[in-house]
Amino acid sequence: MSPTWQSDEAPAPVRLGPRGVLRAVLRGLPLALVLILGLSLLLALRLIERPVFGAHRPWTPWITVVVCRIALRLIGLPVVTEGAPGDRPGVIVANHSSWLDIFVLNAARPLYFVSKSEVAAWPGIGWLARATGTVFVTRDRAQADLQRQIFEDRLRAGHQLLFFPEGTSSDGCRVLPFKPTLFAALYSPDLPGLSVQPVTVVYEAPEGADPRHYGWWGDMEFGGHLLAMLGSARHGRVRVVWHGPLNVTAHGNRKALAAAAEAAVRGAHPG
Repeated sequence: MSPTWQSDEAPAPVRLGPRGVLRAVLRGLPLALVLILGLSLLLALRLIERPVFGAHRPWTPWITVVVCRIALRLIGLPVVTEGAPGDRPGVIVANHSSWLDIFVLNAARPLYFVSKSEVAAWPGIGWLARATGTVFVTRDRAQADLQRQIFEDRLRAGHQLLFFPEGTSSDGCRVLPFKPTLFAALYSPDLPGLSVQPVTVVYEAPEGADPRHYGWWGDMEFGGHLLAMLGSARHGRVRVVWHGPLNVTAHGNRKALAAAAEAAVRGAHPG
């Protein structure tokens, strides 16, 4: 199981007045409807896509992109982008602050998250993750060969994979050290010319709010944090910086590659 990051200072409790509750309802109901309709369309289209294209998914990931863009609009969180994601099969790595990262990064282009294996068993969220093609792995060096094969199969199918090297989420005010474990799967002779694109995600809290407003970490309940996001009277913004790709073979080993990716991500983060 991945470690959970904890802060010395507890997060502020969620307090929503009558107006906040009303905002949460007015945003939450259409958000739930969009998610249900999007998932239903994805599953229906996958019935055609799977037998025709197999592991390759030329259609359904775009449904996820559209749903995530609509979801961010409904929540009221604007996204400012610097740089651009690559358009070739490869790997993306980013810092991890919140469940909102899933929507923010998936709204950019079709990609597939690499997640810890425990997520597959989470009620609701695990099922959604499986439906959208999430790759489940264990951060265990003993599983390196198996994870290398999984990465190879997905990259050959034209997928862009994204994982969070920190291994856990933080309060959004810092970048945690990158763990090199999953980078080992990228050093395969069957994956020549593979690149890794670092991405920095920076949440800017609403004026006057706790700088950790968007962070989701430690023992914070998902439901409470979701209500806080839906019930906020105003939102700040999230800035997404897409850095230039790093050539895997140009970095001698997984630790060097992880360090280079971390330096790129950390360099654009104010924390």
